Amino acid sequence: MATPRGSARTTTDDPGDDPVGTLVLGHGAGGLRWTADVLAVRDAALEAGWRVVLVDQPWRVEGRRVGPGPASLDPAWLAVLASVPRRGPLVVGGRSAGARVACRTAATVGADAVLALSFPLHPPGRPDRSRAEELRRPAAQGIAVHVVQGDADPFGTPDELRAVLPAGAGLDVVGGAHSLERAAPEVAAAAVGLLWNVRGAGDVPAGDSIP
Repeated sequence: MATPRGSARTTTDDPGDDPVGTLVLGHGAGGLRWTADVLAVRDAALEAGWRVVLVDQPWRVEGRRVGPGPASLDPAWLAVLASVPRRGPLVVGGRSAGARVACRTAATVGADAVLALSFPLHPPGRPDRSRAEELRRPAAQGIAVHVVQGDADPFGTPDELRAVLPAGAGLDVVGGAHSLERAAPEVAAAAVGLLWNVRGAGDVPAGDSIP
């Protein structure tokens, strides 16, 4: 798929019946494979009746192992989202850098919610370089935000996130640091909670809510 930053790649999976919504996920800033936590979210979302689209940014399609900054990531993501076939509510998200992209562009793509896995609130050891504004941006535009974070994430602990998340945002804490692969089932369960809430099933919990 052509974008202003090169060719991206999408992998789309549909449930057996008509999709009840569309979930689009991006990857992190390093490596050339999809991590177990994201794949678990994909599988659980499919089982819940959602279409799932995984987006490989151009740098991964080109075989590079480290991603560029927002100036390249955001235009490519927006080009992909403009072409993704949608059905029902739209939830965008991803892990780490992919979560940042989704937060920055959620309003532009018309998302109903953002799913942020391992949101990198700041570089390790540098809380002064906070990305809290990115995390707050969707909520300021009326878009639901839900974060799934490891309890020992050096890019932002759950307590640090609680201090900056806007009212009404959701937070699920699972075991792990910045990689959530060992907690993949718990990550998937948290994601499905958000998807049910987006569908309007308010009786299904989606973790803590920030008062």
